[in-house]
Amino acid sequence: MKARHNLRKLKVWNDAVDLAVDIYRATENFPREEKFGLVSQMNRSAVSIPSNIAEGAGRNTAGEFIQFLGIANGSGNELFTQLVISNRLNFINDETMEVLEDKIDKVQRSMYNIGKTIETQKK
Repeated sequence: MKARHNLRKLKVWNDAVDLAVDIYRATENFPREEKFGLVSQMNRSAVSIPSNIAEGAGRNTAGEFIQFLGIANGSGNELFTQLVISNRLNFINDETMEVLEDKIDKVQRSMYNIGKTIETQKK
């Protein structure tokens, strides 16, 4: 089974790109000393999510796509952890934290559901 997908039509990829943009915007006002620390980590984690979805979608097998969805999910967990740290350091407020956490959760649920659908189709 080919796993190739039209990336621009994958809602989960579009949602993950939007999440990455939101993270970049949320970290714009972090303290300057965090530019190469937490800001860099968060931006890399956020970009990793749609990037891994894209890489998996371009692979030749369903199993490879599922593998990259798993990697993207791990990046989502990293990003969530970094958000918690940012919130506890008062770099982002509770409202922003909640909005971004909901977006991460939505993307992760979508990736899980896609993976389960692919698994079912493989059988």
